[in-house]
Parts: sequence; structure tokens; C-alpha cells
Amino acid sequence: MTKFWKSLLVSPAVFGTMLVMSASAIAGETLSSLDKEAEKIPQNKTMAQVTSVSQLSDVQPTDWAFQALQSLVERYGCIAGYPNGTYRGNRAMTRYEFAAGLNACLNRVNELIATATADLVTKQDLATLQKLQEDFTAELATLRGRVDVLEAKSAELEANQFSTTTKLQGQVVAAITDVLGGDRVNDVDVKDNNTTFGVRARVEFVTSFTGEDELFTRIQANNILSPDIGTSEGNLYFADEDGSTDAILDALYYRFPLTESTEVIAVANAGAADDFTDTVNIFDGDGAFGALSSFGTRNPIYYNMDGAGLGVTQQFGEAVSLSLGYLANSPNDPSEDNGLFNGPYGALAQLTFKPSDRFTIGLTYINAYNQELGTGSLRANPISFLQSELAPPPEVTGEPDPVIVPFSSNSYGIQASLGLSEKFVLGGWVGYTNARNLSTEGGRVDRGELEIWNWAVTLGFPDLGKEGNLAGIIFGMEPKVTGSSINEISRDRDTSYHVEAFYQYKITDNITITPGVIWLTAPDHNNDNDDVVIGAVRTTLSF
Repeated sequence: MTKFWKSLLVSPAVFGTMLVMSASAIAGETLSSLDKEAEKIPQNKTMAQVTSVSQLSDVQPTDWAFQALQSLVERYGCIAGYPNGTYRGNRAMTRYEFAAGLNACLNRVNELIATATADLVTKQDLATLQKLQEDFTAELATLRGRVDVLEAKSAELEANQFSTTTKLQGQVVAAITDVLGGDRVNDVDVKDNNTTFGVRARVEFVTSFTGEDELFTRIQANNILSPDIGTSEGNLYFADEDGSTDAILDALYYRFPLTESTEVIAVANAGAADDFTDTVNIFDGDGAFGALSSFGTRNPIYYNMDGAGLGVTQQFGEAVSLSLGYLANSPNDPSEDNGLFNGPYGALAQLTFKPSDRFTIGLTYINAYNQELGTGSLRANPISFLQSELAPPPEVTGEPDPVIVPFSSNSYGIQASLGLSEKFVLGGWVGYTNARNLSTEGGRVDRGELEIWNWAVTLGFPDLGKEGNLAGIIFGMEPKVTGSSINEISRDRDTSYHVEAFYQYKITDNITITPGVIWLTAPDHNNDNDDVVIGAVRTTLSF
């Protein structure tokens, strides 16, 4: 703060106007043009002293004030320029700025007198400066008082700040959810769901040691649950699996630039695909903003990876980037079939093209082991499906070990987003997953493969009704098993459609409220199931 005010005291705009009091009139500038020019000036940049007027790139010998500027530079050294070598003599100024500049020039004159160079200062100059000093005595006193107050406040903030390297921020998502329509899905009484209220609270520490790196630490508690509708379709992204109110260490990663075009991220906990790459969907707001459902947030193939690992993004110019990432689900578990490389994992490679600010397309490949999509039909999540199908009968006593059939999968995705205008964005994706089981579970499961498809079309309406608002419509097909060579997992015989609409309304900079509905036709890709309508009202508070 102190450096800012010191730089203000030698503002080039002050001295340019000090010579000619009506610069805007002489130069033919209007007030609005001067205001626009002033807005372009970075107010937090320190200005450098110049020793020759030729150092100012935007001051030419043909300019009407050239001789005056040259005189001030050569005789008194009272002129300073901006870091980029410009003077910007046409910008507007206040009386306080003028007073500050006058004071700086008087100090310079006093220095010249004290160093026995008073012959450089003419009596006429001294008379003029003394007259100006008298005229601006009040402004100078006020300015000194303001600087003293600001310095005191700055010292108080430095003494009481949370950290010199860490920013504390937080977020609370409160959601009211209910099933608004539907009867039975896969023998589950959907209508028995009650209206629920839950909260996801996050406290985040964002630390930077160099100004270019980022250490991100998040502590989270979440007791929001998705409605039980007998299928994995329609899951709410901001919901939790068990609804515990315990606060846990959630995301923890360190991101830093390796070179000017290479960025590295090391993830210690709760990493996800969006930590590595752009999911190319304007509705991807990590559950706090944008889409309500997991399906509407991003292409489900991205959910094939989570945990701890490493990622690298290489930028090729401004339009093309390559992202590589690896996440292990149980890296800290030393037991059999776990650990960094022997347990569940996901490995991602994505080529992202962004030829303009309005158009982005991503080509994605993910290889995964023992990972599931988390959305779509029950059969599209074969590990969980077989665990339920092969579970011991109820009459078996004790607690038998869970039946887990390992699967390996390869997923391919194309995601695109096109801004047709500032108020309308068209997007969508197509995802394909080939999953094959790696065990017969003692002959209880045939070896084979599953073909799983999903797709979506999204319509986004930014700033609808008010700046900062976002309306969205999502229409698509959640993951569906279209082909199977595993006898115990048949393909999904019908097609379910996911229709979602929401309106995110920005009440203040820190509060948004998002009502929305999710309509699932033939849930679980089964026409025998009743259509289900899920309603939600999400409120997000950020601080």
C-alpha cells in the first residue's frame, strides 16, 4: 500500500497537467474518452523515473506539450513513466493527484537547492511553485492524512491477517429434495421417499508459495442423500453416499508450473478427473453450481477415476493442450489387491482443442480397473450389480465376505461446447465404455464384455434475467448396456431418457439459489418402471 502511494506522488499525469491546466480542452479530448483511457491504467503498477523524454514511447516531438515535458525531465527530473514505457498524458486526474504531484516536484526543487544546484531553478519557477503550493495546501494536508490512515490500516491488517501465504475460503450447499412423481422402480416404492433437507459444508485453504503454485486443502462434511429410486440414474452430484456429518479431509493437492507451458498436479486425496483436465461442460460446477445431477455435471466416463495420483497438462500454443493423469483409489492400503498400482485406478489422456473462447472440444480416453460410472442403469455398474446378485441368501448367518468381481474398462469420450452467442451455449457429449470381467468368481460368472453407451445434449443460457444467472436444459441417455457377452448381466432392453432443467439465480455475489427438476422416463432403461420426477432446491453460500 505504501509503494502505491509513493508511486502516485510521481504520477506522470500530474506533471503533464501541471504545465497546462486545461489539457483536455487543448488536446480536443472529451471527458468520456479521458475516463475510458484512465480505466486502462493499472493502478497497482510502480512508475519508473525517466532521464530523457525519448524514453516515453507515446510522447512525440510533434506533441503540443513536448517542450514542456522535456524541460521538466532535463531540468528537474520530475517526470516518471509507466513500466511499459508510456506516459499517457491524456488521462483524467483529480485535484488530490495534482496536489501530490506538486508536492513531489517541490521536494525535487528543494533537493536541487540543497545540493548547490539552485542555479537550475529560476525565480519565476519558484514563484509559480510557491503560488501553487499555497493554492493546494488544503489538498496536500488531506492527502497526507489519508495516507497516514491507510498506512495504519495496512499495518493492522498485516498484524491480524490469517496468513501471508494462505487464503481461507468456504462454501455451504443446502438442498431440499423430494420425489415429485413416480410409483415403483425395480420393486422399490419410489413414492415412499420423504422431503429431505441436507447440507454440504466446505472449508478450504488455498496456499501459494511462489505466486504461481497452489496448495489446496479442503475439509468437508456432507449429510445430503439422493432419493432412493431403485436405480443409479438421477443421482444428485452434491449428495454423499452415506450422509455422515463427520468432517473429513477431502481434496488435497499441489499444483505448480514445471515450465511456461507445462503444469503438474500432485493429488494426495479425493482427486477427480476435473482436477486434471477440462470436462468441457458449462454446467460442471462441482455440485455447488450448474447441473443438479451427476449425469448433467459431466460425461460419466470421467467418474471412472478418483483418489490420489499425478497429472500433467502440456500446452501446445493457445489452442491445444494434452492432459495426462493417474489416480489410485486405495493408495494407502498395503493389503492384497490394493495400493498405488495393484488396486482400483483410473488413467486419463485427453486432447483439448480450444480455437476460440466460444468453442471447445475434448477427446478423452480412460483406462480403469475396478472403477464404475456411478450413473446409469444398475447393469451399467457391473461390480455393484454382481455384488448384489451374487450375495448370499438371507438365511445365511454371520457376515460373509462381499462378492466382488473385478472389471477392467476402456472408455472413450467426445465433449464439445459452442457459444452461439453470449447468451446461448450449445454443448453435449458421447461416451462409450467397454468393460470386461477379470474373474469368474469360482465359476459363478462367465467371462465376457459389456458395451455401455451414454450421450447428452445441453442448452445453456448464461446471464438469463440478470448477470451471473444461468439456466440449463439437459437431455440425454444415462449409461446403458447395449451389448453383453456375460450371461449374468443381460443388456438393458429399453431406453431411459434423462431430462433436467434448472435455473441458477444469483441473489448476491455470495448467494445463489437453484431450483430444478429431473425427469427420468423408463428408469433403469426398463419400460416396466414408472417415470420418476425428482425436485430439488439448492442454495449455495460462498465466502
